[in-house]
Amino acid sequence: MPGFNFTGLTTPSTFILMGIPGLEYLHIWISIPFCSMYAVALIANSVILFIIKTETVLHEPMFYFLSMLAITDLILSTSTLPKMLGIFWFNYHEINFHACLTQMFFIHAFSGVESGLLVAMALDRYVAICNPLRHSSILTNAVVGQVGMVALLRGLVLMTPHPFLVRRWPYCQTNVVPHTYCEHMAVVKLACADISINSLYSLAVIILIVGTDVTCIFLSYIKILHSVFSLPSKEARLKTLSTCGSHVCVILTFYIPALFSFLTHRFSRHIPLHTHILLANMYLLVPPMLNPIIYGVRTKQIRKCVTQIFMTNIS
Repeated sequence: MPGFNFTGLTTPSTFILMGIPGLEYLHIWISIPFCSMYAVALIANSVILFIIKTETVLHEPMFYFLSMLAITDLILSTSTLPKMLGIFWFNYHEINFHACLTQMFFIHAFSGVESGLLVAMALDRYVAICNPLRHSSILTNAVVGQVGMVALLRGLVLMTPHPFLVRRWPYCQTNVVPHTYCEHMAVVKLACADISINSLYSLAVIILIVGTDVTCIFLSYIKILHSVFSLPSKEARLKTLSTCGSHVCVILTFYIPALFSFLTHRFSRHIPLHTHILLANMYLLVPPMLNPIIYGVRTKQIRKCVTQIFMTNIS
């Protein structure tokens, strides 16, 4: 694997992505589940988008937000997996400096977008359960588009400083990044400068996005549970709660790997580097794979449309 040292203060033309340090001999085997998850994510999210676009019965706020989530998942997984598989299969470790910054921006920005969309979907569930008679008048197509645009712009704006901050630092020791992709702190730690501004800004953005979004989701579900347990019958309560099941599963799928990745990176010095990198990869691979499956299995309308398309093709 190529690597370079720098004797002066400079900006490297390329970075070298190591892959998973300490597990290089397992790269080819690790690539099998990674590639499988990527294939499932591509196919399942594409199917979700096709069904929502072609079936007019699914032209509702919840499914519009789901289509935005599917697009975000496709961008997230495609930002990392092709290059990662190039490392695992062909030992192609080099990445252009500006391509590295672009990858970094897309990964972090659309992670923020996905978190915002989960809040939007919580808003949809809140209105549908707590104010069902006004659901269609509150969440109009225009409002849904505006909410999606806010989630997109927030992720893009808050993450834009990351590549610019990385670009300003000199790199005088090495350009070898001990990671499978251009993760922000993994790249910044190579700089020959005080990077505290990067670390503080990154932490502030994470706290702002995750703290705000988790709080909003938590408060919305307190309201939802209050409304649900006010219903007169057990059957009605269970039926209403079941409409939130898919969203809750997606929330857990997104935030739990993110939490473990964040905690191991920030606060534990005793966890092996390859464990942190594997967790960081799971954070970017598992949600895009599971989100469409969760909604496809648990949502009656999607399940029915998939069955109809499948039966039509067979006949």
